[in-house]
Amino acid sequence: MTARETIRYGELPSQFVEIWRAAGSSSPRGVVIALHGGWWRDRHDLHLMDPICAHLHRSGWTVANVEYRRTGDDSGGWPVTMNDVEDAIAAIGAAELEPDGLPTVAIGHSAGGHLALMSLAQGLIESAVALAPITDLARCVREELGESATLPFMGSEPDTDPQAYLDASPISQAAHGHRRLIVHGCQDDRVPIEHSRNYIRVAMTDDEPVSYLEMINTDHFDVIDPDHANWQATEAWFDIQHPQAKAKPGRHQAY
Repeated sequence: MTARETIRYGELPSQFVEIWRAAGSSSPRGVVIALHGGWWRDRHDLHLMDPICAHLHRSGWTVANVEYRRTGDDSGGWPVTMNDVEDAIAAIGAAELEPDGLPTVAIGHSAGGHLALMSLAQGLIESAVALAPITDLARCVREELGESATLPFMGSEPDTDPQAYLDASPISQAAHGHRRLIVHGCQDDRVPIEHSRNYIRVAMTDDEPVSYLEMINTDHFDVIDPDHANWQATEAWFDIQHPQAKAKPGRHQAY
């Protein structure tokens, strides 16, 4: 089992990051910040991302797997959970895990995809991979997705505080020229693929750089399985982020 370090970015139990430091490589590829899903609820934790973390670590990346406060008994919600992610990213940067000049990229799944895209919009990271991300929180409420998990996360109805929902939704945020890859499975019954399709349409209308992978025969959890047949296409985006990569992704490119 790979030895892991722990960085704490706060005093509360959920305010920590597990570090999988790259080893055995003369040229580490950079840092991946992993953000797990679970509809922001405390019944799910960072170990949902362990398979991806292990795979990327074997591929030469240092991986920082972030835990954060979630809804339930963990005192999470908006904007507390986002504040935790911001503090975690700052702590990861202060730890100087890799030499300057190497890429830092976030990868998030579902609710973690939401947090990755919000981190990108806030300028906390350079690039992001969002796997089956939650992008429109008001729509999630209307469609009662995630066993209606969005309401306890937001603490109010969309009609009561529409600005809060805009502020918390990636679809309403500009990426400010930062690169994104959105990956979604056509058989996703947790976050319907139409959410990502609409997110891509908005990004293209705003002329923001975004790449999109739409996976056939793929459900909500297949996108975080590095053994799934479609993972290779996702990982190709990471290869492009390597500083020595020759190819660069085009604007609005679909792999």
